Amino acid sequence: MDSLLVSRPRLTPRPAASTVSPFFARLPVGGGRGVAAGLRCQAQADDKDGLYMRRCVELARKAAGHTSPNPMVGCVIVRDGRVVGEGFHPKAGQPHAEVFALRDAGDLAENATAYVSLEPCNHYGRTPPCTEALIKAKVKDVVVGMTDPNPIVASKGIERLQNAGIDVRVCVEEEALCRKLNEAYIHRMLTGKAFATLRATLSMNGIVVNQIGNGADQPGGYYSQLLKEYDGVIISSNLAMMTALPVSHEAGAKQPLYIIIALGKNSHLSIPFLSEESASEAIVLTDSPIAVEPAGVEVLVLDRINLDSILQLLAQRGLCSVLVDFRDAGADFASLVNSFQEEKLIQKIVLEFLPVWTVSKGSGDLAFGGSQSFPLKHVEHKEFNGCVLLEGYV
Repeated sequence: MDSLLVSRPRLTPRPAASTVSPFFARLPVGGGRGVAAGLRCQAQADDKDGLYMRRCVELARKAAGHTSPNPMVGCVIVRDGRVVGEGFHPKAGQPHAEVFALRDAGDLAENATAYVSLEPCNHYGRTPPCTEALIKAKVKDVVVGMTDPNPIVASKGIERLQNAGIDVRVCVEEEALCRKLNEAYIHRMLTGKAFATLRATLSMNGIVVNQIGNGADQPGGYYSQLLKEYDGVIISSNLAMMTALPVSHEAGAKQPLYIIIALGKNSHLSIPFLSEESASEAIVLTDSPIAVEPAGVEVLVLDRINLDSILQLLAQRGLCSVLVDFRDAGADFASLVNSFQEEKLIQKIVLEFLPVWTVSKGSGDLAFGGSQSFPLKHVEHKEFNGCVLLEGYV
């Protein structure tokens, strides 16, 4: 299936994601709105169910960076305590995880238990409903990691399976794994905006520096992996003019869409490290008409350039996630994220600390975000080649 992982088309206009009530942030069980009556929630999975659901998530992540705007999904078919089929959704437009797993299992799927990290769909899109494939294969049970927040799916797939006499259990490894796996997809479905992560590199004395830690942009480095997993990366026009555009060096990686912010009165922007052949890989957002080289780069002149409107625009174009790459960007670029916490525009922060002490001639800190201090949640840290990396959620 890995051979199916190919780069997705760029900037194909898509309908805006439906904005769903935060009620669906965690769908209730047992007669709640849009949830099948009598649904069994197994929030604390037993060892067996947890093991197979963790394998579903592991399979799903094989397609990281390739499924957007679809979610990543993995499926495992188990019969008599033995895995008889596995599959994952490789990219938008290809069959879903359940179909690949059922093909792998063949006749052994009958009377088996299907584990799937996200609720099977019950509608016709670019592919047929997965519920019908499971029913046709005569599986006995289906264990679902989490319900789908997409309003055209939410609980309808579970109801269809139950109506066909299949026992369904949900909420297995939901918080720990399944929701985190598709945090960007879920956010876009609930808000109609792309999931945004703010990234910056700091010196030990807290100065923003325009460099990446040793090896961070090489295969296996954190920055290379981020670029693989995010649909787009927002950078300043200053960065686009001065340095090579960010590139992921992971095996089979697709490259993010470059969203270049050009504010001010400059009437010309040259992007020296972007060729005409790859001009479609970038888009320039500006507040006044501007000529861009190379030819072929899309330019959008917006009445208002703020992070809220940018994230809505990107979501409408099918992007689920975007990396806001904050380097030595100046006050104009900083203004985009000035009140991100109060406006709930940034969901995650990644900070890299280099073992250097930097002299700054001007403002070089991250003095923005909102009018009040706030704690980051679920903070993790690790060391890489002498640098310290911190990740946390707003």
